[in-house]
Amino acid sequence: MASTAIPQRTLLKRTVTATTADSAPSTARGSPSDTPRQSPSTTSLSSMSSLDDVKEEGFGKLIDTYGNEFQIPDYTVNDIRNAIPKHCFERSGLRGLGYVARDIASLATTFMLCNKFVTPEYIPSTPVRVALWAVYTSVQGLFATGLWVMAHECGHQSFSPSKILNDTTGWVCHSALLVPYFSWKISHGKHHKATGNMERDMVFVPKTREDYASRIGKFVHEVHELTEETPIATIIHSIGQQLLGWPMYLFGNVTGHNNHERQPEGRGKGKVNGFTTGVNHFNPASPLYEAKDAKLILLSDIGLTIVISVLTMLCKTYGFTNMLVWYFLPYLWVNHWLVAITYLQHTDPTLPHYAAGSWNYVRGAAATIDREFGFIGRTLLHGIIETHVLHHYVSTIPFYHADEATEAIKPVMGRHYRADVRGGSLGFLKSMWTSARWCQWVEPSEGATGEGKGVLFYRNRNGLGTAPLQLKEVKPTVGNAKMGMTVGPEQ
Repeated sequence: MASTAIPQRTLLKRTVTATTADSAPSTARGSPSDTPRQSPSTTSLSSMSSLDDVKEEGFGKLIDTYGNEFQIPDYTVNDIRNAIPKHCFERSGLRGLGYVARDIASLATTFMLCNKFVTPEYIPSTPVRVALWAVYTSVQGLFATGLWVMAHECGHQSFSPSKILNDTTGWVCHSALLVPYFSWKISHGKHHKATGNMERDMVFVPKTREDYASRIGKFVHEVHELTEETPIATIIHSIGQQLLGWPMYLFGNVTGHNNHERQPEGRGKGKVNGFTTGVNHFNPASPLYEAKDAKLILLSDIGLTIVISVLTMLCKTYGFTNMLVWYFLPYLWVNHWLVAITYLQHTDPTLPHYAAGSWNYVRGAAATIDREFGFIGRTLLHGIIETHVLHHYVSTIPFYHADEATEAIKPVMGRHYRADVRGGSLGFLKSMWTSARWCQWVEPSEGATGEGKGVLFYRNRNGLGTAPLQLKEVKPTVGNAKMGMTVGPEQ
């Protein structure tokens, strides 16, 4: 299957999915009644959101990073839902528990085999044993990531029709992986309700041109003049993201939105993302949550406290070195895969982001991309990589129906459906480098007008794809400095 996000060699164009409904449904208007039906749980992470009315003014010419002309999605969530076979919405708790049991059995079997046979008695060579235990940490990381995904299903109430079973299973599985289940569930639900919204999204909100200029100590108008970022700088940034991205998100909301003043009840007054401001996933008073969520945040913390206590006891009993290999290194692999998967679901040269005035739910959900990770993705990781676009429209569909549901919505989405399946598993890994080099900040297209100025695309300083806007220098004043026209130190 060819990619729907491939740049042509000469013109850097993306080929799009050929469907029988390339002309999508005629309406682009969204309203609350167009969102998916709510799941049985009021705390479900169903794909619900109030949709902003689409303005009638023009957008101008919108150009993505590859140089393709971008068109705004023109269908409704009801169009998506109605295209999906009814049985795809059916959830089975027994089947879900079967997959959880499979993942736990895989973890236990791998541990027992290695603990029994990867020993000096069976393998005298120390280098060989070290290599085999290294393989063990990687394999266990994949199995544990699969278990993480099943807890993610629980958070969306797609695991079973029972809220109690969903939340109990999710709390146990996520706590075992040092994830605050309810805390993450709530913030992740907000991500689903505001995907692609520069002011409200909770996951991988890209830097604006102003943010990027400020980070490197430059003025906004100087960004397009910058020399290429060295590959080693890209590598260092990527390694830091993969190692520290997940804990930094939990402890400081890094990569999430930073508009906490607008949270309910004034809980975000004076709060900004960071490690000392209370903007985290562990504090019941965090602006990420409302007062009614406090008991759930505490329950998440209790789960983590129990697991940390058990891990501490195991370290004292078996030694930290053994626990490092048995648990903590696989845990780092889980973090790596979680960050990589999320990053690549929402970062690609073809994807837009939206200012608040140009965003609506349909547009945001379409600002995601499916990828292919072969046997690892479809079997070990329960298809979370291959069916993410569908997941953002209807998150209560269980993963084992997601492939069929994805095929059903492709004719509705037409050119707006995005997938990059080039190279299978190796292609998935390669796309991490591609996205890091091509996707450094977002800004409007040169030809954008009206509402189109709020449709933002990735640009970079590496001479790849569409060039950044060439801005003229604006002398700093109180007015334009506030607007971000000049950023950074005096030159």
